[in-house]
Amino acid sequence: MSSVISNAVIILLLAVILFFSVKSTIAHFKGQGSCCGGGGSDVKTKPKKLKNSIATRVVRIEGMHCEHCYTRVSNLLNSMEGVSAVVKGGKGIAVVRMEKLHSDEEIEQAITDMGYSVLSISGK
Repeated sequence: MSSVISNAVIILLLAVILFFSVKSTIAHFKGQGSCCGGGGSDVKTKPKKLKNSIATRVVRIEGMHCEHCYTRVSNLLNSMEGVSAVVKGGKGIAVVRMEKLHSDEEIEQAITDMGYSVLSISGK
C-alpha cells in the first residue's frame, strides 16, 4: 500500500512541474515571458537613413534577453528625432548614430525607463 502512495505522490509532483513548465513555455512563445513581459506582435522599425551623421554612440545594455527586448530598444531609439540605431542583441549593444545631438544622459534615461540597464556609453 505504501508503494502505491509513493507512486501517487511522485506522479502528482511530476504533473505539477509539467503544468508550470508548459504554462511558462506558452507565455514565452506568446512573447509574454518573464524577461520583458511584452507581447510578441511588435514590428521592428528600420533604422532611419541619415543625411549628415554628427555623432555615434555605442551603448552597452544589460537585460535584453530575447528578440522582443531587442525590438523594443530598437523601436525606442529609432523613434527619437534624428536618431538611427541598430541593436545587436546577441552582443548586448546598440549603435546609435545621430544627426541631431542627444545627450548620453537622455539616451540612458530612455533605455532605463524601459527596464534595461545601461552599462556604458562610448562614442565618437
